[in-house]
Amino acid sequence: MSVITLQLGQCGNQVGEQTFSTLIDDVYSKSIGVSSQDNHDYIQTCLSTFFSQPESKSRDGSFDLPKARAVLVDMETKAVAQSLQQARKSGKWSYCPEQWYSQKRGSGNNWAYGYCVHGPRSQDDIMNLVRREVEKCDRLGGFINFLSLAGGTGSGVGAFVTQSLRDEYPFSFIVNQVVWPYSTGEVIVQNYNAVLTLSHLYDTADAILVMENDSLHKICSQLLNIKNISFRDINKVIAHKMTSVLQPSLAADLGTKHTCDLGYIVERLTPHPQHKLLTVKNIPQMSDIAKEFSTYQWPGLLKNLRQMLIADSPMEEGINWEVKPATRTESGHTCFNRSISTLLVLRGKETLSLDASMFSDPNIYAPWVPQDLASCVFRQPRWFCGYEKAATLVGNSSASVKPLNKIIDKAWNMFASRAYVHQYLKHGLTEEDFLDSFVSLEKVIDSYTKL
Repeated sequence: MSVITLQLGQCGNQVGEQTFSTLIDDVYSKSIGVSSQDNHDYIQTCLSTFFSQPESKSRDGSFDLPKARAVLVDMETKAVAQSLQQARKSGKWSYCPEQWYSQKRGSGNNWAYGYCVHGPRSQDDIMNLVRREVEKCDRLGGFINFLSLAGGTGSGVGAFVTQSLRDEYPFSFIVNQVVWPYSTGEVIVQNYNAVLTLSHLYDTADAILVMENDSLHKICSQLLNIKNISFRDINKVIAHKMTSVLQPSLAADLGTKHTCDLGYIVERLTPHPQHKLLTVKNIPQMSDIAKEFSTYQWPGLLKNLRQMLIADSPMEEGINWEVKPATRTESGHTCFNRSISTLLVLRGKETLSLDASMFSDPNIYAPWVPQDLASCVFRQPRWFCGYEKAATLVGNSSASVKPLNKIIDKAWNMFASRAYVHQYLKHGLTEEDFLDSFVSLEKVIDSYTKL
């Protein structure tokens, strides 16, 4: 099953390029823990899912590089050009040279300009690029859209393109990976853009994978020991998280060996249309230098990862161990992060025989969730990105309520005084559109709060 990605806006293009680079680096890393046949299956599954592979040799007798199944979109050419260049420089993969779209003028950090102006103007051209990519697939497994909530193109055009995908491919799975802006502020109107984007994505996407810049920054600083943190450093953390979920793994109830089944992930993690917000937690996370001098065992890793879920901690350092789940018969459970569903991905040594039953504890989940559907486990004995043992937990829980509440509060305070609203109205948005978005997200918060 092939997955097509859409890289939307500057952030989306940078994160998408880094994700493809991480995928291909892992594919061609030293295969430890699996037989040569299993390693071959692993590589072929990843390449066929995320890359279109060349079928013929070039003039010099060598095979062309695998080409990412991707469409690059930005209203300015810089980010797209940089992504194309970075891919070529890698010497391991590339983008299809004609599968991108850009204009000469950006969206000015204005969601309405991206959604109401650039979106309709660009729709036919972008969707033609998507159709061309779809035609290369033997079997389409779905779409992954990379975008930021803060700017104008990624958020505005991204929301419009996601809606267009839903209209054009109503039965395909659509996952949007969104980057949450810094709480201290990147753009003065970022809270408007975030509210408008999330409310529209909730109507069209099947799942929304949330990556918070504040949490990613802490990981870079405290775990990776990076002094001068750049957006590229943050993008590498996002790419590591995404790749750890998307790379081939073994699912007992799928009956197949190596798989990257986007549909299975969506169906297991988003069982209710009011609950689409997903978070990703990884363990361990360390610099390349630290890997050489670190030892860790599965019992400790899983214990820490479980507590990261319960206490809603973005990393293993500084976990609050005082937070405990209440039993299903107890009240006052709001002190911990209650979940609807989780997907545990175990990679590396001893994973096939590892006991992960601690993540099936019914007290972690909402009372109405059937115990046999609350948690699922994927396993892959192959080492991942140089880690002998690595675990990833994708959770659908109330973790996103707190940052979402903050964004809504800040946006509402600005809207109450009509600050900057005129900049959105002049491009076709109305005050009723703002109010509808606020109401939509308040319903989402209410649904998660009742867990």
